[in-house]
Amino acid sequence: MEQKYDVVVIGAGAAGMMCAAIAGQRGRRVLLIDHADKPGKKILISGGGRCNFTNLHCAPENFLSQNNHFCKSALAQYTQDDFIDLIAKHRIPWHEKTLGQLFCDGSAREVVAMLLAECAAGGVDLWLGCPVSDITRPDHFSVMTDRGAVTASSLVLATGSLSIPKMGASGFSHDIAKRFGLALTEIRPALVPLTFGAKALEMMRPLSGVSLECRASCGAVTFREAMLLTHRGLSGPAVLQISSYWREGESITLDVVPEHDAAARLVAAKHERGRGEPKTALAEILPSRLAGAFAASLPGKRMADLPDKALRTLGAQLNGWRLHPSGTEGYAKAEVTLGGIDTDGLNAKTMQAKAVPGLYAIGEAVDVTGWLGGYNFQWAWSSGWVAGMNA
Repeated sequence: MEQKYDVVVIGAGAAGMMCAAIAGQRGRRVLLIDHADKPGKKILISGGGRCNFTNLHCAPENFLSQNNHFCKSALAQYTQDDFIDLIAKHRIPWHEKTLGQLFCDGSAREVVAMLLAECAAGGVDLWLGCPVSDITRPDHFSVMTDRGAVTASSLVLATGSLSIPKMGASGFSHDIAKRFGLALTEIRPALVPLTFGAKALEMMRPLSGVSLECRASCGAVTFREAMLLTHRGLSGPAVLQISSYWREGESITLDVVPEHDAAARLVAAKHERGRGEPKTALAEILPSRLAGAFAASLPGKRMADLPDKALRTLGAQLNGWRLHPSGTEGYAKAEVTLGGIDTDGLNAKTMQAKAVPGLYAIGEAVDVTGWLGGYNFQWAWSSGWVAGMNA
């Protein structure tokens, strides 16, 4: 015998739990389903276990989409301040890190517990470890699960996307969306480390673990944050940010001494202390191991032996190191997925599919991808709240 609900939400992650809680608190009878045995798995690992739950500076400009206007309505209806108020209501202590990023003082488990408490306040039924085998829509949505069939007038797709498959990520929402005639945009890993070919790796591998602040650019987009050299290429916040804009065949540019005119600094160092070693001069503006690698490329052991032209050439490289990534580390290391359900098929004010009444899509399943730093969680809260208010 089928069990009847008003709203079925598939996916007990950030967006799904928010949506279910809001719909339940509106008086809707809500079922929240997830194939995983625990809710909010991605929340639990985020921010080093402390959950970077939003960003003080969250705005539509911090998101990528084929329709850059789509996210505006949801972000305006439920803002970062609204979520901070919810955090305060549950007395979860938090702090601000760099660039407006907000983290729990304690554990990300507090955010999951908060969302579960909000779901409980709305009388939401939660089925964990419950795969969905089929979804049909003769008149109402019929959802087949391991615990039997359920029907609902509204169905919310909130299963995220392909990033971090070891956490159970899949393209389930995309598959269901396509079944109901919704289009998908190009899908690719985002906020992901970049990999390089053999020649670049000859320099990078021995420097694995070196971290420094840089200005990373791809086309007209620039981020100034930390970067990290790895045995496979480059990572760190600046590189993860720029990876969302990079495409195969394109180059990126790194200014690894953003506080300095490197050419002028090196030429001045030569004339001030000509007998010194190039590595010593470079180590004043670079981490020691990286300074040694760049010094090894110079045609001389002493600053006095080096022509000004060679120093200016190296300085120009330090302020504009152009590199051609060979690829990325893929969905296994990507924090999010770029692209998803095409927003042209969704109502920006409600998150409902224009051509399929009662079908909603939220969170990472949709073609809205935020910057690193709490933006993707805010999209989950905002889109989940909007769908919860309308489903």
